[in-house]
Amino acid sequence: MVEPGKIVSIVKQARDRRTAPLVLELDLADGIVEAAPADPLSALLSMRRTHLRDVLDGLRKARGDARVRALIVRVGGTIGLAMAQELRDAVTALRQAGKLTVAWSETFGEGRQGNVPYYLASAFDRVYLQPTGEVGLTGVALEEPFLRGALEKAGIEPRFAARHEYKTVANMFMERAYTPEHRESSQRLVDSAGRQLAEGIAQGRGLTVERVRELIDRGPLLAAEALEAGLVDRLAYRDEVYAEVREKVGGPDGRVQLRYVSRYNRTHGLAEHLPQPGRQDAVALINGLGPIRLGRSGRGGPLPSQGPAMGSDTIGAAFRAAVRDERIKAIVFRVNSPGGSAVASDAIWREVVLARRAGKPVIVSMGDVAASGGYYVAMAADVIVAQPGTITGSIGVVTGKAVLSGLLERIGVGMGSVTDGEHALMYSAIKDFSPSEWERINASLDHIYENFTAKVAEGRGLSRRRVEELARGRVWTGADAKEHGLVDELGGLELALELARKKAGLPADAPVRTFPHLGPLERLRPAESSEDRAAASARFDGWGSLASLAARLGLPAAGPLTLPGSWEIR
Repeated sequence: MVEPGKIVSIVKQARDRRTAPLVLELDLADGIVEAAPADPLSALLSMRRTHLRDVLDGLRKARGDARVRALIVRVGGTIGLAMAQELRDAVTALRQAGKLTVAWSETFGEGRQGNVPYYLASAFDRVYLQPTGEVGLTGVALEEPFLRGALEKAGIEPRFAARHEYKTVANMFMERAYTPEHRESSQRLVDSAGRQLAEGIAQGRGLTVERVRELIDRGPLLAAEALEAGLVDRLAYRDEVYAEVREKVGGPDGRVQLRYVSRYNRTHGLAEHLPQPGRQDAVALINGLGPIRLGRSGRGGPLPSQGPAMGSDTIGAAFRAAVRDERIKAIVFRVNSPGGSAVASDAIWREVVLARRAGKPVIVSMGDVAASGGYYVAMAADVIVAQPGTITGSIGVVTGKAVLSGLLERIGVGMGSVTDGEHALMYSAIKDFSPSEWERINASLDHIYENFTAKVAEGRGLSRRRVEELARGRVWTGADAKEHGLVDELGGLELALELARKKAGLPADAPVRTFPHLGPLERLRPAESSEDRAAASARFDGWGSLASLAARLGLPAAGPLTLPGSWEIR
């Protein structure tokens, strides 16, 4: 027999779920996933991770939902500056809608820097810190190793060439210290990021920039010092934070309903996913994440935690599918990539151009990094949107190899070779480039650089002379890139979607559809042609970037066995 008290409790809980004030939660301890990974195994392992779209869409919906009274965010983990700015924008909009926003953390850096986490927290109405925590405002620093001396001792000779002096990725191997151009470029990045942090914190906490600079120079600050300085509003444990929020926004009896933002977004927006009488006009969202390579998207390394890779086949198929779909009126291309293959980048660039020629506006939304090849794939868009803290530019090229003959000789390894062709060992690690091989290397670098800069000039409406001033491999923050015309607008994914809807003449609530969207059966069936979406589904990378080594060692192509769930030891 069911106890009457239990029935009353169940009815009460059901009533609360329908009527009690909602307090949304967001836990950043494990970071945020940009999008569901294309690789099936990685997608499975990321199912319980928080996705950026869910957070942004959920907070946007919450602005107009009378039941939502507050947002509580646990700030922690690792998050990039541009991502933090994306979240700050969403939180600011929620505050302007009259919702209480609360950030809390056990510590903003424990024995390490906490600049970006605290910068994010400073955008909230109230900031809480555990009494034993710290505010790790210590300023921005960039440490870069130079291995030339160590490589010489090991008998390794680095052989790289770049276009031009600001393309510094090879300096790690070629130099013993900063070149003047390398130092200039790195210092500019640090200065720009530091200014953005100081100005954002000052605005959020009602302080002057000069005062924030003083506090940074004193940091890290103990909890009591941070409270006295006005960086936090109260020292409190989690239970005290939640009790105070319940008291402020709870109903007559103090009851509230807690719900994670991602869960709220999916349940609140359920009607959007139900079958419609007729398909609506929409915006396509294409995610280009990770290092750029030829072929299909997948994992960029041997472990899912090493992130995705952007394959030109997958991205190209996504653009072609969006162009063919009559209901897609505009495309947003989200780019978060440090670059990679020049040929793959050019193939993706071509798809952007073709989409625009077909009458589909293309808006690029840059994430934390969209540089080198990541800028290449973006530069032909109608509009490029970046956060002030996005790392972009790096319009240049570098190539080369490490010559290991000296090391092999020292450890007693002999290498023999037979060849047929003057340049048969051109890419071998056991010999240096010959003069004729260097001529081929330099011809390739000149061709790629000339092609890159010409397309920047065409796409961005700049003179070749101006592009040359901005290029030469130099890296910029989004704020500087906006000033120089390399990007058009400062903002995040929400702004990019808004611009896409406006350019296509769509209503502000027009739906967004992710491309390419492949169901389980489509992933399994053979592709009918190269135009079939199934032909560009993400590949399963068992070993990721170690695939070649794994094959040489005779290891199975499927890669190491991986258990689903939480398997990382922290």
